[in-house]
Amino acid sequence: MSAPSAVRHNVNFITGNANKLREVKAILEPAIQVGSQELDLIEIQGTVEEVTLDKCRRAADLIEGPVLVEDTCLCFNALNGLPGPYIKWFLTSLGHEGLNNLLAAYEDKSARAVCTFAYSPGPGHEPLLFQGVTEGRIVPARGPGHFGWDPVFEYEGKTYAEMDKVEKNKISHRFKALEKLQAWFKKEMTS
Repeated sequence: MSAPSAVRHNVNFITGNANKLREVKAILEPAIQVGSQELDLIEIQGTVEEVTLDKCRRAADLIEGPVLVEDTCLCFNALNGLPGPYIKWFLTSLGHEGLNNLLAAYEDKSARAVCTFAYSPGPGHEPLLFQGVTEGRIVPARGPGHFGWDPVFEYEGKTYAEMDKVEKNKISHRFKALEKLQAWFKKEMTS
């Protein structure tokens, strides 16, 4: 007779970004089974926490079940946290070089990569937030340019783009946030 399998949680990660989905699956599975669905959710303006909570509530209502949503920020310390939750639009408009140009007049090139996940078991439940932060700095683009701003965010001498997936998934802002989510699920299983 085989041993009973461990209790696993299932989440529906709301994303249209294949790179994010791969990273989330690599970090969470097999302990947490990750499904995915793409929804076109309106994003409110506000703090990363406000944006993420609102997206989670909307997604839970649409899916009518457990959802996981994520919002990622890149915060330049010299610009008091901008572009922050608007990094996607800054990157689309300016590119990697333009992101560097934003800091051209400043000595301080330090930045914070912030990842905020919100989980809801379904409609009517207040979402829970899990946030991870990695301190780094903005540098001229290095490494493959296929995943957002990874080529311009440097952590301990390497840009995210220069790291292999396993290395990045052990130190990234996304990993740190998902580590907190995993701990919460584990605690819920033993409660």
